Amino acid sequence: MAAVPAPASLPSPPPASASSGPPAPVAAAGGREGAGASSRPRPLYLGTYTSAEGGGTGIGLAVYDPVSGAVAGRGTLTGVADPSYLAVHPDGRTLYAVEERQEGRVSAVRLADRRPLGSRDTGGAGPCHLSVHPSGRWLLSANYQSGSVAVHPIDASGALGERTDLVTHTSPPPGPGQQGPHAHQVVTSPDGGHVLAVDLGTDTVYTYRLDPRAGRLTEVSRARTRPGAGPRHLAFHPGGRYAYLANEVDDSVAVCAYDPPTGRLTVGKEQPTGSGAGTNYPAQFAVTADGRFAYLANRGDNTLARYAVEADGARLRLLDTVPVAGDFPRQIALSPDGRLLFAANQKSGTVSVFHVDRASGALRRAGEPFASPVAVCALPL
Repeated sequence: MAAVPAPASLPSPPPASASSGPPAPVAAAGGREGAGASSRPRPLYLGTYTSAEGGGTGIGLAVYDPVSGAVAGRGTLTGVADPSYLAVHPDGRTLYAVEERQEGRVSAVRLADRRPLGSRDTGGAGPCHLSVHPSGRWLLSANYQSGSVAVHPIDASGALGERTDLVTHTSPPPGPGQQGPHAHQVVTSPDGGHVLAVDLGTDTVYTYRLDPRAGRLTEVSRARTRPGAGPRHLAFHPGGRYAYLANEVDDSVAVCAYDPPTGRLTVGKEQPTGSGAGTNYPAQFAVTADGRFAYLANRGDNTLARYAVEADGARLRLLDTVPVAGDFPRQIALSPDGRLLFAANQKSGTVSVFHVDRASGALRRAGEPFASPVAVCALPL
């Protein structure tokens, strides 16, 4: 168990305008499965590195038992190179993958028959994250090596069109120890009003407006972390007024206030990740649908930190950490019904599965980890 520090508070966000209204609900990826869903096996898609020694040969196909959490392999979808991050369209019919290579691309796959729908150039190098805009009309991707964000249109079939925009982070200057910008994530705010890009190299979260017709981004604000923090991943509270930021380089997290009308993000005081004395690189947050708990993947410490979310999202309180029984948990995801949590362990090539106690948020391991070649992403549907 990790030591439990006192909660860190954050000043309230700027007041929302009277016309903004409550945040619009956003469907979870493939998340049409309710709490009373069938116990039939559900799909699980695994991202891999095909260029790594001993790596995968494409997108890993698996199923999981929503009751026991047991995972079984179902082969591989080949033809996609280095699909290290995956996302699904809000209608659940199309899967998207980055191709994390020097000449970056994004690919689409129709899930009904697993038919590839083609790929498109991202205009940058090393795309490591992508997400689908809640409208279902645009795919957003983050090019890590070149520090840029790309936008592609999505047609009625789920296929991708030619890129409509590419924004490169040219300022502020890179943070300590960085040689340039490194866009690590791009995500839409819960109300759908803004697109936020997290850049590890510039210690900045950029907020953009997306033109819904032209698919072009216009910057509206920037939020800076402490120099050298190395922000990697942002996850919103379902209330839409707060978000949780994982800082990879200095092994910290922060609560951020978010103002929906303006898109302005305010980064709060740094907090601990629950890691021990060794080197640790926090990777990704996952927040429960009811907004009561948040989980953080700790790479190096090889644990999942559990936080209580308090004050309507404005405060995180570290409760404990649990080992993943794997090496380097890079990505975590909750099942659509919130009863299971999956952790993809990059160095051990395994997926750890945990039962989630809905009342306490406590995690209990669901058997032994599932072995998969260089699993770096697990997307439960």
